[in-house]
This record gives sequence, C-alpha cells and structure tokens, in this order.
Amino acid sequence: MDDGPDATRPLSQPFLVTLPGVYAPQHDTQLLMAALEQEDIGPETAVLDIGTGSGALAVRAAQLGGRVTAVDIAPQAVATARLNAMLHRRRITVRRSDLLSAVSTRRYDLVLCNPPYVPAPDAAPRGASRSWNAGSDGRAVIDRLCSGAPSVLRRGGVLLMVHSGLCDAGSTLDRLKGAGLDAVVRSRVRVPFGPVLLSRIRWLRERELVDTDETNEELVVIRAERP
Repeated sequence: MDDGPDATRPLSQPFLVTLPGVYAPQHDTQLLMAALEQEDIGPETAVLDIGTGSGALAVRAAQLGGRVTAVDIAPQAVATARLNAMLHRRRITVRRSDLLSAVSTRRYDLVLCNPPYVPAPDAAPRGASRSWNAGSDGRAVIDRLCSGAPSVLRRGGVLLMVHSGLCDAGSTLDRLKGAGLDAVVRSRVRVPFGPVLLSRIRWLRERELVDTDETNEELVVIRAERP
C-alpha cells in the first residue's frame, strides 16, 4: 500500500471523488485494476469488491459489464462508493459490511480486494488508518480473507487480491491453496515507500521487515481460482 491518501498521485478514474477519511486510489489500486481488466467480464459476471473504499474498482468492473456488489466497513467509504457510482452512472449495490459478513450467503464469479496490509505497531487502528494498518505482521485482514473468500466463489470463480511483499505473499499463496484454490502471483511492481512506511521505518527495520538500505516496496496481485 502506498501508505495513506496522497492527492499528488493520479486517480485511476476520471471524476472520482474521495470523501475525508476514505482511502484514495494509488499504485495498489491501479495494479489491481490492471489485473481486473485482464479478466473476462460480461453482463452475467457477478463481481464483489471487498473494502471498496472510493469504489474505483467497483466502478471499473461495472464499466466492463459486471453486476457489482461493493462492501466496506466504514460508513464514509460506503457513501463515497455510492457517490462515485452515481457520478459514473453505474448501478452498483453498496453495502456496509465487515469483510464478508453481509454477503456470505451469495456466490460470485470475481472477488476483488485491496485490503489493509501495512505492518503497524498499534494493535487497534482507528479512523482512516483502518484502510492500511493491519497488525504487527500486516496480515490481520489478509488471513481472514484467505479463510473466507473461497466460500463466496462459484466454481471457476476468481479472487484478485493486492498486497505488499512486506506481509509475505508466499503465506497468502499457501493459505489459499490450503483452502482449495489454484493461486499464483499475477503481477508485481516496486514503488517508493510512502509517508506511512517512512514514518515507521525504524520500527520496520527493528523487526527486520525491511533492509537497512531498502527504499522501495514490492506490491503483488494474487490470482486465486476455485476449480
């Protein structure tokens, strides 16, 4: 994750708004969007965007023809996603939900997620930091997704998830494979550390999560398919 909203970085969608406290699309969103655009999406494709934030990915999936449901635990994110759906004239169902709690009885062809994944010294993130802080190893949300996402995928359904190399893509692949999915790293990119990582660089080095001279973060998109 690029570590918090940065208005100097380009948005993934024109005319996309982000209300205060909502994560603004950045490198991770753009990387996941590029993976989304490589999937076969049509009018019958049921898409779920978990932790939708601004709704950028949900809007793009709807533009590609999908029937989109978007969820987020933050009320301001739900409001933002609804606003952006309206601005783009796309019919998107947006619900408040702690990950899959509000949609656990449905099945989807494509599940998207840009979860919180930045390792953090604070046990309980508050406010906007819930969009990126994810426990001491960065996996507080990722592990829940690995356990829950397979249950909402139809046969042949695909999960696309982006996260940092700081929280161990190999563990994510192992967990998804253990849940019965065919999982691979779809794409990788390196980006400079953003403000949040730089603000806790000493802590990250003490935990040996980054090398002393490291200044870039690897982002990966994982694609997992239910056979």
